[in-house]
Amino acid sequence: MLDFQTIFSALLEWAAHGLFGLTAWQIVGVTLVFTHITIASVTIYLHRSQAHRALELHAAPSHFFRFWLWLTTGMVTRQWVAIHRKHHAKCETEEDPHSPVTRGIKTVLTRGAELYRAETKVQETSDKYGHGAPDDWVERNIYTRHSARGIFLMLAINLSLFGAIGLTVWAVQMAWIPIWAAGVINGLGHFWGYRNFEAVDASTNVSPWGILIGGEELHNNHHTYPTSAKFSVKPFEFDIGWGYIRVMEMLGLAKVRKTAPQLQLGPIKPVADAKTLEGIIANRYEVMANYAKEMRRACAVELARVKAQGAASGAAWSHLRVAERWLHRDAEKIPTAVLPMLETALATAPELKQLVTMREELRLLWTRTNVSAEQLVADLQDWCRRAESSGIAALREFSMQLRAVRA
Repeated sequence: MLDFQTIFSALLEWAAHGLFGLTAWQIVGVTLVFTHITIASVTIYLHRSQAHRALELHAAPSHFFRFWLWLTTGMVTRQWVAIHRKHHAKCETEEDPHSPVTRGIKTVLTRGAELYRAETKVQETSDKYGHGAPDDWVERNIYTRHSARGIFLMLAINLSLFGAIGLTVWAVQMAWIPIWAAGVINGLGHFWGYRNFEAVDASTNVSPWGILIGGEELHNNHHTYPTSAKFSVKPFEFDIGWGYIRVMEMLGLAKVRKTAPQLQLGPIKPVADAKTLEGIIANRYEVMANYAKEMRRACAVELARVKAQGAASGAAWSHLRVAERWLHRDAEKIPTAVLPMLETALATAPELKQLVTMREELRLLWTRTNVSAEQLVADLQDWCRRAESSGIAALREFSMQLRAVRA
C-alpha cells in the first residue's frame, strides 16, 4: 500500500509539473500553439465562415472550432457574428460597436473586450444581424446556455497538464483574443497602417504578413472585399488563415465560396463599351489603386522639379510632400487641416490638379445611382477621350488601360 507521504509527494510533483512534466520552454510552445488555434478558430470559423459566408466548412472542423472557442473564449457564435456584421453595416459611425474613429483609439485598445460584452447585451443587435448562426441542441443548451463553463473546464485541463503554471497558461489564453482581436484589430486596424484600397471606412492593413493574428492583420483588404475568404491581395502579402483554408479545401473539409475579384486586361478596345464599364465597376477598388500609383508618380515628378529649382526646403516642397500622401484619397477622407496645403500645391502643379479633377469624375461612374447605364457608358467614353487628349502621359496611359479592362 502507498503511504500518505508517497501520495503527498506525488501530488506535489503533479502540482509542480503537471501530467507530462514539461519544461518551461515546452510550456511556452504549447501555449503559443493553443492561442494560435484560437486565433485560427476565430478567423476561419467565426469571421470568414459564419459572419461573411465566404466559405462552407465540413461538420468536423466546424464542430471542433465551436468546441475550442467555447473552451478558450466563452464567446457565443451568434453574438460574435451579429456584432461583427453590425460593425460592417455601421462602420465608423456612432452605432459601430467598436470604432476608434468615434470612440477613440485608447478606448478600443484598452477596453475593446468591454465594448464587445456591452454589445452582446443589446438584443436588437443579435436579432437583426445574427441570422444564420448555428441553432442546434448543442449550441442552445451548452455553448450558449453555459458559455462560461467552457473556460473553467479549460482551466482544469491546463492545471492537469501543466500543474500550477497552468493557471498562467489559462490567463494568457483568456487575454489573447481581447488583446489581439478586440484591441489590436478593432483598434489599430482602423487607425494605423497602410491602405491598399480606398474603402469607405478607415480600415488599414496593420501588417502585410498575416501570421500572428491569422491574417486579420490585412484589415483594409478585408473591409474592401468582406465576402472574400482570402485576405491577402498583393503579391507581398501573406495570409496564414488562407493557407489553412486551402489545406482544408484539398482535404474536402472546406469549400471556398468567394475570393476578391482579379482585374483582367485584354486587348485595348477602340472605344470603351458597356462590358468595359461593367469590368471597371466590378474592379473599382483595384482601378482606383492603380490610379493612385499614377498620382504618386506625378507627385514624384513635381518634387524632382522643385528640387532641381533649389527649393527643396521651401513651402512648395513641403506642400507637395503633403500632396503625395493625400491626393489619391477620396475628398471626404482628407483632413480639413490638410486642404489648404493641397490647394496651394495644386495651384503650382496644373498636371496634378487635372489628375485630381479627373479622379473624382472617374469615381462618379459607380457612385451615381440616378443615371442610366447608357449614360454612364457615354460618360466613360468622354472621360477616356479627354484623358487621352490632355497631353498628360499618366492620364493617356491609364485611359488605355481602362479600355483594356475585361468584365
